[in-house]
Formats: sequence, C-alpha cells, structure tokens
Amino acid sequence: MSFKELNISIEILKSIEEKGYVEASPIQKKAIPLILEGHDLLAGAQTGTGKTAAFSLPILNKIFLSKKNDQQRKVKSLILTRELAVQVADDIRDYGVNLNFKIETIFGGANINVQKSRLKRGVDIVVATPGRLLDHLQQKTINLKDLDIFVLDEADRMLDMGFIKDIEKISKYLPKIKQTLLFSATFPNEIKTLANSILHKPKEVQIAERNTVADKITQCVYPVDKERKAALLGYSIKEENWHQVLVFTRTKRGANKLTKVLNNHDIKADAFHGNKSQGARTKALENFKAKKTQVLVATDIAARGLDINLLPQVVNYDLPYLPEDYIHRIGRTARAGQEGRAISLVSADEVKMLHAIEKLLKFSLPRNVIEGFEPTQVLKSEPSKPKSKRKRAKKNRPFASQKKKNWKPRS
Repeated sequence: MSFKELNISIEILKSIEEKGYVEASPIQKKAIPLILEGHDLLAGAQTGTGKTAAFSLPILNKIFLSKKNDQQRKVKSLILTRELAVQVADDIRDYGVNLNFKIETIFGGANINVQKSRLKRGVDIVVATPGRLLDHLQQKTINLKDLDIFVLDEADRMLDMGFIKDIEKISKYLPKIKQTLLFSATFPNEIKTLANSILHKPKEVQIAERNTVADKITQCVYPVDKERKAALLGYSIKEENWHQVLVFTRTKRGANKLTKVLNNHDIKADAFHGNKSQGARTKALENFKAKKTQVLVATDIAARGLDINLLPQVVNYDLPYLPEDYIHRIGRTARAGQEGRAISLVSADEVKMLHAIEKLLKFSLPRNVIEGFEPTQVLKSEPSKPKSKRKRAKKNRPFASQKKKNWKPRS
C-alpha cells in the first residue's frame, strides 16, 4: 500500500516523498486509517517498524485540517516518550515540513524557563518525557484542556523504567474526551491494566510476533577472550572499514572506558548513557548521525527507539543480561528495508547469556573466529557441558594496557 492510498493531505505526502518513502510499513497500513477515523488504538509493534510515522502522520493531517478554521496555537497533541523526545520531534518536523505548525520538546536537563517561554507563545504539538511534563503541569505552565490526541509511546519501556505512576498522574490532567494511542512492543499485565484505564473502545493492531528479528539483519558471533575485546573491536573497525557502528555495553562505566580506549587509538567515539545529560546525549546522537563520530558506545538506554538511517553495524561488546534486550539492540540496524549486520563479541564468561539468546531466537548464531584473536576457550552452540580439565592457555595482557599505536591481532 502506498502512502497516497492512506487519505493523507498532499502537503504531507510531498514531504514523505522528499524523504524517499513510497510504501507504507505494516504498522502504518493498519494504524493510520484507524487513527484518521478517530479510534483509540492499542498497537503492538517492535522497534524499527515505523511507529513514529504511524502516529505522526495522522496527527499532522488533523492539525493541517484544523488550521483552516482555527489559527490559534493550542496544544492539540501530546506525545509522551522516555528518552527520545528530541528525535521524535525532529521526525515530526520532517514529515510536516510543508505545514504551518509549532512543536515543542519538554525533557529534563534542558532549561525549563526556555520551555515555559515557548509554551506561552503557543504550540500545536508537545513531545515530552514524564518527569518534566509533570513539572510544567504542577506549575501550570502548560494547558492541555484543548488536547485532541494523546500518544503513549513505548509503554512497556516506561513500565521497565518505573514511570507508570507518573503516567497515571499525567492522565488526571488530560481532558476526558480525546483520542488515545498506546504503542508497546510487549503487553505485560501492568500495561493491559493501564490500557483499560486510558483507552475507550480501542481498536487493536499487532505487527510481527514478539521477539522476532528483521529478516535483513545478518547476525554472527566473534568468539574472543574478555581482555581482548577492545583490541578486536578496534581491529574490526579499521580492517573491515566500518564507518558507522553502534556499540552496546552493559554498564555506563564500561561505555566510558571503551570510548576512551577507542579515542586513544584514533577512532572517533562518544558515549551515550543515563549519566549523560539530555543535551549531551542529543549532541552525541547528532554527531553520530552526521558521521562526525564513527562509533557511538551506548548502554541499553539506546536499545529502543533510536532511529538512525542506514546504520550498517551494531556490535554487542557485552551481551545483555536479558535475551529480549538483544532483540531490541540489534533492531537499530536493517531499518526501513535496509540491510545490516549485528556482531556480538562473546567471551567464555558470557556463554550462558549466549545460549539464552539462541534459545529465544530458536537457532544458533554462527561463530566467526578472527585470525589473531582466537579465544582460549571454544564457545559451543549447545548448552554448556561440565568444564574440562584442559589447562587454559596463557592470556595476553589487556590491549588497553599495551603501548601500541595500531590495532593488531596476535602474531
């Protein structure tokens, strides 16, 4: 189905075509007509399926039509997200580049007085994180009485991060008559309870089975000793000429440490995690998208929602504790029909996590041993057996402590 068949204004269609989009994704095909008809919506869709456009295009279309009769700027649409308010707002600006509307992002870490000033001048769409929105609501610096559409995006992620109570508080400030759209990759009982409380006779759409991986992602494992991971990553970046790579670590400290090591070896890298301010994260993401930074080293704060066009490489420097997070991480590549690669650097101490991921995927990930980085222990595809009494080979010193200028394998 093409976007032209979705009953969207010509002005919006023009901006979509300028971005090179012709065919609507499955979630867009199912959700957009229902939203345009005014239904509340409960949508189940994995990341990378085109969710932002699925709710943004109908919102923009409604604003376009309403502006013909009412030129005043009132908050007509509220989109509640967690970490990616700026990115969602940027996407909406792109889709509505040919329309006359104002959008404001409200998130913690930014100057609240600037936000107050812009809200006072009038906006049509607000993209907000829960905590800062509550600040504005409690200070009465935002008025939601004219709200038409409320979008709760990545509801399950909100639950994981403990923001359900904030959402319940925010709901009390919203008008009773409105259209509500709830998007979530999964539907635990808490999300179902929330949906029942905020949705009115919703239509339901479900896209793709839970915990599925895009067909165009090539996945593999690079077995390597733990202390040689940094060396293997740097070697691969240079040897395989990776121009843009998103790397996941388990901890913020690990992200900072790896970023420093890469920069010390002439690979431009930046860290992206919860200890960074929203402004610092936004800047890091902008530099990465503009290819000013070659490597973005992130914790799982970036596993969901990041939309980076044509991202070719995702690397799991550390495997995640939860196998489901592996799905979310590698979903950053192979978006919008493109191809991508997901490489996991796996050491012997992570073999149980690897087997849990393979059990979830229902297949074994291929192993690719890089010459010069052969591990001292083989990673088996089956569940781990009792440890053998074979004496382990002597380990090399951690690469970061070796005073070498170039990334090199063992000779």
